[in-house]
Amino acid sequence: METPSPNRAADPLPLPEVAPTGLQRWWPQRIGWRLALGFGVLVVLMLVALAQATYQIRHITSVTQRFATGDMQRLLRVQALSLQTEGVGNALIRLINAPRENRVVEYKDVDERNKRIDGMVESLAQDLRDDDQEQNLKRLVECRAAYAEAFIDTADEIEGGNTAQAWRLLNERVNPALKTMLVESNNLLQRERERIEVRLNEAQTLFERVAKWVAGLSVLAVALAVWLGVRTTRSVVGPLAKLERAAQRIAAGDYSRRVPMTRTQEVDRVGQALNTMTDAVAQRERDIVHQAFHDPLTGLPNRAALFNPLQDAAQLPNCLALMDLARLKAINETLGYTTGDTLIQQTAERASLALQQAATDGLVGPHPVVARLSGGTFAATFYAANRAAVEALRERIEQAISEPVHCSGHCVDLSLTYGLADSGDQTQADAKALPVDTLLRNAEVALHSAKRAAMGFAWHSEAQEAARLSHLSLLSDLRQAVATSQLQMWLQPKFSLATGRAVGTEALVRWQHPARGFVSPAEFVPFAEQAGYITMVTQWMLEQALQTLATWAPTHPELSIAVNVSTRDLQQKGFADRVARMIEGSGVPAKRLRLEITESGLMDDPTHSVALLHALCDIGTPLSIDDFGTGYSSLAYLQKLPVSELKIDRSFIDKLDLSPGTQKLVRAMTEMGHGLDLMVTAEGVETEAERETITRLGCDVMQGFLASRPLHGEKLQAWFDALAPAIV
Repeated sequence: METPSPNRAADPLPLPEVAPTGLQRWWPQRIGWRLALGFGVLVVLMLVALAQATYQIRHITSVTQRFATGDMQRLLRVQALSLQTEGVGNALIRLINAPRENRVVEYKDVDERNKRIDGMVESLAQDLRDDDQEQNLKRLVECRAAYAEAFIDTADEIEGGNTAQAWRLLNERVNPALKTMLVESNNLLQRERERIEVRLNEAQTLFERVAKWVAGLSVLAVALAVWLGVRTTRSVVGPLAKLERAAQRIAAGDYSRRVPMTRTQEVDRVGQALNTMTDAVAQRERDIVHQAFHDPLTGLPNRAALFNPLQDAAQLPNCLALMDLARLKAINETLGYTTGDTLIQQTAERASLALQQAATDGLVGPHPVVARLSGGTFAATFYAANRAAVEALRERIEQAISEPVHCSGHCVDLSLTYGLADSGDQTQADAKALPVDTLLRNAEVALHSAKRAAMGFAWHSEAQEAARLSHLSLLSDLRQAVATSQLQMWLQPKFSLATGRAVGTEALVRWQHPARGFVSPAEFVPFAEQAGYITMVTQWMLEQALQTLATWAPTHPELSIAVNVSTRDLQQKGFADRVARMIEGSGVPAKRLRLEITESGLMDDPTHSVALLHALCDIGTPLSIDDFGTGYSSLAYLQKLPVSELKIDRSFIDKLDLSPGTQKLVRAMTEMGHGLDLMVTAEGVETEAERETITRLGCDVMQGFLASRPLHGEKLQAWFDALAPAIV
């Protein structure tokens, strides 16, 4: 199924046109324009207020300057005129009373005062613009002229020595003239003061008007700011709150509701983006959910989806078929992973069609589920009335996959191995379907049983469950068994066919369980190998073998002990170094400890195995290939191995005297071993006829029940004591 790319951004949809009404006809639709308009109006108002204030301040400054430079100076001159007028009268009195020799100084003072009065009058005449003040000043000038004339007459009388006449002129003409001048100057002063008060009142009125202007503009600016704030809040903050609620709904997983459109373009664009994001996130979640519960290669449900199938409440799945595609690993390695993927896809398609057809025909219940678990493993859950229906379904699947698959120029057959599990007897009224995970576990046990028995399918049974639990329990006890010496090392002697003397033994592990009693190696060794516990067993066996060899060294230094090495041991890093340290710590010559490696174990990773065997050979430890002939050894690799012994598997030795064909195989293997300078040992010799036959075929050493069974304890000691002394 093709899904849209989650990385592709959706094109923004055009915003819907909304017809403006009322204020909205001129009110801009964009936040930027609104803010620009609002702040522009505020700036204009502030500039107007500033300009008005600046103008009025300049005007007030001009008035103040005129007041300071004109009115006040004029007022001071008028006051000085009054003072000088009063001072002239006093100066004349001093002049009349002054002796002749002092009159010059007094004349000079009187002249100086008269000049000042004349200068002030002249200055006032130039500055005064008021008609009343000009009339006062005109009368003042006339009084000044009368005073000047009276002063000259008085001065003449003084100089003529007529003091009495001078006093009479002073009192009759000079003083009245001065008094009139003083009155006029006081009137002029009073008018100037009134004029200044008027100017001050005008300045105060102007200042109050400026204050009102600035206050009015400030109030207008504040009102406009409040209005803009309310307007902005309603047109921006409100929609933003809606966007916030929409984002919270999206975060909560609600993708059904859309963000409503507003009359603000920026908010609408954000809303449109949220709507687009909602669609993208919803699609992406659907894709993620699909990927989480479906296999990308086949499109089938995966393991997670298997535990939540869509089933009718009345017919929950009561059966599970676990199907494993045979030879998938070999096909991937030989024909490539593309071919392997094609086989997996074909298997998924054919099995799904067969199961759906079976549901349509009523063979199984509705809504069966086929899931791919991993690799070439598939699981099918369904409802079936009985095991016969399941068997019929399996036959349908077998028929569906019987047609070979053609891919990459190859024709490949499909083959499935089945593990079947059900919920038991479904005819009983109180029968309940087992959980899917339990069915899957049971089917896995059945599948492993079918593979071990080389059968096409197997049903889960209680015996399988008991065996599986027993094996798990044994593996749990194995670590404790190694630590507490529950294991035993039994030794089976090996004899030279030429001399009949013992040349060594093979170490065989046995387990004496404290509760179960004797546990056969066939029961726990394979599972220990699968679980990786076999390395502990090998370590224990090597330690026991070296201890025994150290005990035998004084009397029988020619004897060796062979210890089996598992595939897990060969895969461990540092195995050769660990063996070298153990041999060095025991003081036993390395040639007395022989290591036996199975043929199949060597071929699992031949390159690594060859390097490891060379490392062991460098230590001085002899090496043997065990169970030779049962694997798929390459002769090219065999000639590279630094081994000294071939052990022919007992399957070739059993009734060898009665099988001429097998004799030819044994002779060929023996001659091949001798050609590679290897000692050839026959395993499992149980009859005299078999011994005579292997002797005739050229084998060097025999091992089996005919010569000796595996020995332990007193029987082993008795056999050892009966050995002939070593030949030096």
